[in-house]
Amino acid sequence: MSRDLLFSPFTIGSLTLPNRVVMAPLTRNRAGLGNTPHALNAEYYAQRATAGLIISEASQISPQGVGYPGTPGIHSADQVAGWQRVTGAVHKHGGRIFLQLWHVGRVSHPSLQPRGEKPVAPSAIAPHGDTFTADGMAPFETPRALGSEEIPYIAAQYAQAAEHAMEAGFDGVEIHAANGYLIDQFLRDGTNERSDHYGGGLENRLRFLTEVVASVLDVVAAGKVGVRISPENTFNDIRDSDPQTTFDAVAKMLGGFSLAYLHVVEGDFVSGEKTLDYTRIKKSFGGPYIANAGYTKELAEKSLQEGTADLVSFGALYIANPDLVARFEKSAPLARPDESTYYGGDAKGYTDYPFLDGGKGV
Repeated sequence: MSRDLLFSPFTIGSLTLPNRVVMAPLTRNRAGLGNTPHALNAEYYAQRATAGLIISEASQISPQGVGYPGTPGIHSADQVAGWQRVTGAVHKHGGRIFLQLWHVGRVSHPSLQPRGEKPVAPSAIAPHGDTFTADGMAPFETPRALGSEEIPYIAAQYAQAAEHAMEAGFDGVEIHAANGYLIDQFLRDGTNERSDHYGGGLENRLRFLTEVVASVLDVVAAGKVGVRISPENTFNDIRDSDPQTTFDAVAKMLGGFSLAYLHVVEGDFVSGEKTLDYTRIKKSFGGPYIANAGYTKELAEKSLQEGTADLVSFGALYIANPDLVARFEKSAPLARPDESTYYGGDAKGYTDYPFLDGGKGV
């Protein structure tokens, strides 16, 4: 059996990727003042430019969308300028990069919100557990349920953020609808108890995502827009009574937009379980499918050969292996990431992982 599909070209929209190795979005909490990308971030992404596609760390579409300290945004002129440094560095080194658009919803804290306001959500249901703040861990607080009249305004903010991303030089955008954040909170019946046309039945729970996608497509071509979902991931205390049915419907709805791709977190990275039929979700979507979560080189190649994925994204492996494509191609040893440096800090555990040749790559 041929084992070279991982390194073969693939086209999404008008963009031809040189390989099918995707860098997954990775929150690293290293943005500068004003949640603005800076030189260190540009170096980090440029080091990883040999990926077929880089999907940036999640970036908030508005001040209300902020959920953690040190995460970048895409809603101010300074942030756009900061991201221009990043995209310029990536393109200089031959790479391709999409920006992930983010609103965390209830997974925030008043200390991170404008004027200390409550976080917002589809329903006033607090997640269990604690969250990161500038002063350390703090319990989640009960969010404020959004009014029906506010929701289209937030959908429009996704479009404005997408416009800013294109101004910043990105090749496209990925709408973050996964991992218990705002869009995911609307999709799941465990967090959406609304009685208006944004809640209740499945069609209503899909409405917000549908409006977000339509809004973004008003300003960015469909071939430059992807969506990420996580059908059975329980991160951020998110759950649904029938995730297979819910996300089959999500995939089918998204398939009608002729998007660049659907990016799927397969399984629950909290429990490690993987119980859903992801081939059904892929078939329901009908377009390019990026598989994510726990893939090795061998598992990725197997999935590509069997047609259960078109591309595969890697997260933790890309933290410690900026030249992951070269290491895969040469079957070279993989470096192990230092988990203590995942979130926040400086160059240590961020841009100091060695390349095969011992250099820094840029």
